[in-house]
Amino acid sequence: MPKKKQPENIRPKVNNPNVMGLRAAVLEQPITETLESNYMPYAMSVIVSRAIPEIDGFKPSHRKLLYTMYNMGLLNKARTKSANIVGQTMRLNPHGDAAIYDTMVRLSRGYGALLTPFVDSKGNFGKSYSRDMSWAAPRYTEAKLTAICQELFRDIDHDTVDFVDNYDATMKEPVLLPTTFPNILVSANSGIAVGMASQFCGFNLKEVCETTIAYLKNPDCDLLSTLPAPDFPTGGELLWDAAAIKEIYETGRGGVRVRAKWEYIKSGNLIEITEIPYSTTVEAILDKTADLIKAGKAKEIADMRDETDLSGLKLTIDLKRGADANKLMAKLFKSTSLEDSFACNFNVLIAGIPKVLGVREILREWTSWRMESVRRRVYFVLNKQKDKLHLLEGLKEILLDLDKAIKIIRETERESEVTANLMIEFGIDEIQAEYISEIKLRNINREYILKRVQETEELQKEIADLEEILNDPKRIRKIIIDELKAVIKKYGEPRRTEILYNYNNTTAQEEEPEEEYPVKIFLSREGYFKKITPLSLRMGGEQKYKDGDELRQSFETMSNAEIMFVTNQCQIYKTRLGEFADTKASAMGDYLPGKLNLADGENIIYAILPGDYTGYLLFFYQNGKAARVPLSAYQTASNRRKLTGAYSDKSPLIDIIKLDAGTESDIAVYSSDNRCFVFNSILLEPKATRTTQGVMILTAKAKRELIRACLLEQSEIVNASRYRVRTVPSSGIVLKPEDAEEKQFQLDNI
Repeated sequence: MPKKKQPENIRPKVNNPNVMGLRAAVLEQPITETLESNYMPYAMSVIVSRAIPEIDGFKPSHRKLLYTMYNMGLLNKARTKSANIVGQTMRLNPHGDAAIYDTMVRLSRGYGALLTPFVDSKGNFGKSYSRDMSWAAPRYTEAKLTAICQELFRDIDHDTVDFVDNYDATMKEPVLLPTTFPNILVSANSGIAVGMASQFCGFNLKEVCETTIAYLKNPDCDLLSTLPAPDFPTGGELLWDAAAIKEIYETGRGGVRVRAKWEYIKSGNLIEITEIPYSTTVEAILDKTADLIKAGKAKEIADMRDETDLSGLKLTIDLKRGADANKLMAKLFKSTSLEDSFACNFNVLIAGIPKVLGVREILREWTSWRMESVRRRVYFVLNKQKDKLHLLEGLKEILLDLDKAIKIIRETERESEVTANLMIEFGIDEIQAEYISEIKLRNINREYILKRVQETEELQKEIADLEEILNDPKRIRKIIIDELKAVIKKYGEPRRTEILYNYNNTTAQEEEPEEEYPVKIFLSREGYFKKITPLSLRMGGEQKYKDGDELRQSFETMSNAEIMFVTNQCQIYKTRLGEFADTKASAMGDYLPGKLNLADGENIIYAILPGDYTGYLLFFYQNGKAARVPLSAYQTASNRRKLTGAYSDKSPLIDIIKLDAGTESDIAVYSSDNRCFVFNSILLEPKATRTTQGVMILTAKAKRELIRACLLEQSEIVNASRYRVRTVPSSGIVLKPEDAEEKQFQLDNI
């Protein structure tokens, strides 16, 4: 049979004989088969066994840690070193100790990421609202389980959940934890899997339990009446949006906006911020506020500092005299993460399948799972009671002739024959006979046996009641409701996040738009930037620059116009002139590499006023090429500060020329061999991408380079017709002396 030919798309053509000799050792495999056999199992493992929580509200890493602590007796015992817990958890969780400890930190009371923490911590566990506050090493900290963990493990030994082998089959671990309340809605949770993610916000424990009780009584109940909105451990104020809340409850997706809680202290003329949104940190707030102060957009602030201590979070803002605290906070809410949104994505594993569910659907899945868990517990107790009844019924048989039973036991020569003889004489089975033979000698009296036999009637009633529960879903729901009420009574706490229903009327007014006025701006060759008003320019003296520095560009524009700075590393930094303070001609100005946080060796080479982003930018490169790129290619929907890949990096950039919309201009191009030519910009076709090299305009020749390009009116050329060309590329015409004389000019066109 001829050998089947491999498809061409998976048989690489190799001409190198050294490589061809290795082909026998290389397994050729279609990419589709590689994805199916290698990548898909990995993706499913991340989704099912790592990143997405299950209906009990835990990921495997959480569950393994808590179950290990439960087995260590840390529900009732004193705290132990975290390092000890981490080491024991590695019997279930085959990951590094750092990952396990990070999980413990997130579940701890000290870290504060959960409304209902499960780890009672002692020592430095960091803070969820701090980016830079690191937690101590596990050898220094201690932990145990909090009291509410009793509700996580209640009746776990009553066959309420399934158990499976751990990774090396040396011990068992639960597939889920039999939580008596919907922890999936109570505990905030987030995870990123392959191709999907999960993001749960927390809800108040008391409100969730009350909502679950209402749902068990009526699946069509109004959820908002008992579960008004999410609740966050860091508090803050939730801006009520009925449409957004409804979308989250119905679809499991959406977002809510939370803002910081603050107070104005009149006696000290300062603002104290004591609660911040769950999704931000104090460092992020301080950094952004510092940027606003540097840009002159928060002139009301005299100082801002972090005064967080053992009593809790506190950010303090000292105000300047006459500053309006309400207007300042409105500005900070708009420009910093003091007001932030929390995106929800209720993706949960149901029977191993990821599903995005709304709140009502989550309650339906949880109650269905919990009812099965309670049913299994009742069935387990029922079997235990039936076994006990069976033993007592055997004991009742020997009550008829207790002396005969004693005689049989006394007269039996071998111990192994006692059970068999009792079975024969009294007509009982082996289990009953074994139980009777194990009764202590002191208990072989009529009083003891009568008490045991009297339990039979009570057991029969209890067994009948348990069987009725198994066959009556209403009884099971009643058990769940009673457990939820007990959780509310024992662990319920007030909301931490306040709901602002009429925040549009109670919040500070938005800041008034800044007044715009004419300014003239100056950019030096070493990157110093000035913004000067016409009045200051008339009253001021000569422009001051650093020794060896000189003017590169100057413009007349408005005080808050948008400006783009082009760097020598193919990047553009976008900002507004409002971020620069007005200065004087005698000042050095702002140093742009520091102001814009440029990288080492990165320098500003051009400035551009984009206006309404109509028109074009012409880029001229040292290798003789030129590109025409629409200004709209640099327009962004958001206020992005930095654009990478602003132009091609294949050759050094020599010059940039801006063309207004609907206009074409004559351009003079100079080469390194003392030649020049003039052409009209219409010869350059627009290119769609920013990084295009464009087309060749200077005829290639050894050691010939493009050294300058400018508008014809800015050049020194006297007789333009001598150098004009109708097509490009061109080698140019040798410059005459009168056309090479240097003249004073400014690049006002950019």
